[in-house]
Amino acid sequence: MSIFSKLFGKGERVERSQALSEEDYLELDSDVEKKNRSKVLVKPFVIREFGDIKDAIDSLREGYTITLINIKPLKDKDLVELKRTISKLKKVCDAIEGDIAGFGDDWIVATPSFAEVFRAMNARPANVPQERNQVRDEDF
Repeated sequence: MSIFSKLFGKGERVERSQALSEEDYLELDSDVEKKNRSKVLVKPFVIREFGDIKDAIDSLREGYTITLINIKPLKDKDLVELKRTISKLKKVCDAIEGDIAGFGDDWIVATPSFAEVFRAMNARPANVPQERNQVRDEDF
C-alpha cells in the first residue's frame, strides 16, 4: 500500500502513526552538500591553447570558484587564439552575471555572480607614465 493511499485512503480514516512508519520515508543529510560548497575557492589556471579554457569555464559555471588565469603562454604563442579565448571568457561571465578583468600583462581574473572585481576610478595602465605637474607658459 503506498503512502498516499495510507494518507488519503478511500473513505477510511487512518491514524497518523499507522500512515507514516519509518519504512515509508528516507531521511536525507542536507548538511553534506553545504559543508562541501560553503567556501569560495580561488583557483589558478594556465592557458596554453584555446581548449585549456574549458576547465576554467566549468569552474566558473559551478558558481563557487574565482578563477585566476595566466594567459602568458598563449599570448606568446598566438594572439588570435588569445583574443578568441578572452572573448569566450567574456561571454561566459556575461551569461553567469559574473565579472572579468585583467591585471598586469599576463593575468585575468574571472568571478561568478557573487563577486565583483574592484576597479579604481582613476586607475591607469601600468605602462603609462604619470603626468607631472609641469608649469606651462599658457598657465600665466
